[in-house]
Amino acid sequence: MAVKGRPSKFTQPLADRICERLAAGETLRAICRDDDMPSPQAVLRWIPKNEGFSEQYARAREAGYALMADQLTEIADNDGDPARDRLRVDTRKWLLSKALPKIYGDKVEHTGKDGGPIQFTRIELVDL
Repeated sequence: MAVKGRPSKFTQPLADRICERLAAGETLRAICRDDDMPSPQAVLRWIPKNEGFSEQYARAREAGYALMADQLTEIADNDGDPARDRLRVDTRKWLLSKALPKIYGDKVEHTGKDGGPIQFTRIELVDL
């Protein structure tokens, strides 16, 4: 009798199921806890090996992160434990700022004195 284990070989139907759940806001670790799912490491190995899956995975992650951003207001507006809610909001904000910095990261602007342009000083090198 053959021993059946967790799937580790890439199939498009399995990839579709994983990406649907990622897009719905689940984490890869949560998805991969299911017995019929591959390990997170197996899924991550598929990304560089399959260009189509790589793009599908990236789009699903972005959709999941957009839902996570929507959760921030819901968490902040609920009547739960303030300390726990702050932790939940801060964790999501941090993750979003790292995963999608162009959208959710802090804008860094480099300016000179009083908000003006940066002034550069010319340095002359002298032979010794």
